[in-house]
Amino acid sequence: MLRIGALILSLLCSASALAADIRLWHSMNGARGAEFDRLVARFNASQKQFRVVATYKGAYDEAAVEAVTARGSKNFGRRAPHIVQASELGGAFLLDQKDVARPLWQVMAEAGAVLRAEAALGGAEELVDAEELVDAEGRLLALPLGSATPVLYYNRDAFRLAMLDPAKPPATWYDMVPTLAALVASGSDCALTMAWPASTLLENMAAWHNQAFATDRLMFNNRLAVRWVSTLATWQKSGYFTYSGRRGEAEARFIAGECALLAASSANYDELRRRAKFELGIAQFPYYDDFDGAPLNTLASGAAFWVMAGRPAAEYAGVARFLAFFARPEVQAEWHQRTGLVPLNAAAYEITRKAGFYKAHPGHEIAVRQLLVRGTPNWKSLRLGQFPKLRSIIDEELESTWQGGKSPIDALNHAVARGNAVLDNGR
Repeated sequence: MLRIGALILSLLCSASALAADIRLWHSMNGARGAEFDRLVARFNASQKQFRVVATYKGAYDEAAVEAVTARGSKNFGRRAPHIVQASELGGAFLLDQKDVARPLWQVMAEAGAVLRAEAALGGAEELVDAEELVDAEGRLLALPLGSATPVLYYNRDAFRLAMLDPAKPPATWYDMVPTLAALVASGSDCALTMAWPASTLLENMAAWHNQAFATDRLMFNNRLAVRWVSTLATWQKSGYFTYSGRRGEAEARFIAGECALLAASSANYDELRRRAKFELGIAQFPYYDDFDGAPLNTLASGAAFWVMAGRPAAEYAGVARFLAFFARPEVQAEWHQRTGLVPLNAAAYEITRKAGFYKAHPGHEIAVRQLLVRGTPNWKSLRLGQFPKLRSIIDEELESTWQGGKSPIDALNHAVARGNAVLDNGR
C-alpha cells in the first residue's frame, strides 16, 4: 500500500502587484472551521500575491456537489471555486465526472513544485495515508486535510455505574461481552452502537485483521465477516448492540448519553470531548485476538482538498502555494493538535511527539498508532468504480440483517454479488 509520508514542496513566486483571489469551498464548521479560518488568515498575511477566500458550503459533501451541479449555471465561472473539500465518497464522485478535477501533482508540477510520497517514522514503521488519493505512479490526486480512523469511545460514568473499571476498556471483541452484559444489567438501553457501518464494520475490520476485502472485485464474505456480523446480530437480540443508522446518527445518541460505547471516527474526538456531559474515554478499536497478525492497521480516511478544473492558469500558482503552506510539518502539527485529525506527514507527528503533546493528551495518539503499519497488509484499498454505490449496497444488506430479514451469511453474499454486478456493468 502506498503511504504519504512527507510532502517536499518548493514553489515559484508570482510577481503580481495585486492579490488574486483563490476561492476554497469547504464543509468545516464549529471549532474545526474556526481553526481552518485561522490558518487561512495566517497564509494570507504571509504573502501579497494571493488571497484565499474560504467559504463554508454545508456539511458532508455539499461543497463538492454544488461545484459539479452548478458548473453550467449563469455567472458560475466568476465565482467557481479553485479548491473544494470532499470526503472519500465525494472524491470518488468528482473522479466520476469528466474534466471536473485536476490531479494535484499536475498543478504542483506546473507551479514549479515537487510532490512525492516517501516512507516516514524511521524505517520499519510508516504512517499510512488513504491510497485512493494516490495514482498508480504514486502521485497525489488531492491533498488530505488529515486522516481519521475508527476508534472506541466510551462513557466513563456509565462504566462506573456498571461497576466497570473506566481505566480498562475492552481491548478485544471477546472482552467486550462481559462489558456489554454489565452495562445492560446496570440499566443501559444502548450498550454499543456504531457509526458509518459499511466502513466501520467491514472495511476496517478486514484491514485490522489482515483479511481481504477486495481486489478488482469484492470478496469480503469470508470467515471473519460472517463471524463478526453474526455476533452483532446476536448482540442486537440481547440488547448489547443497537443499530443507529448509516451515517452519524450513532454519534448523536452517544453524545446524548443514550449509548455507553461508540465505534466511530477518531475525527470526532475533540467535538465529542467538548460536548459530552459525562467523562469521555477513548481507546483502540477492538479486534479478535485469534486471527494471525491481528491487529495490523485500520484504514486512514477523511476529506481532502481537490483542485477544480477550468480556472485561469496563473491562479493555479496560488492554489499550489496555499496547499504547500497547509502541508508544512509545523502547520500540520498545529492542525493535528487543535483538531484531533491525524497529520498527513510523519514530520508533524514527530514535532508533536517531541513537544510532549501526547503525554498531556494521550487520546490524540490512539488513531496515529492504529495507522502505523506493522507488517504487509492483505488489505487492498477500494480503487473501484462506483464506490458510493457499493457502500450503499453494503449498508442496505446489513440493514436486512438488523431487521431480521436475512441471515448474516446471506446478507454478505448478496452484498458481494450485487456489488460485483455493479462493477461488471460499469454503472
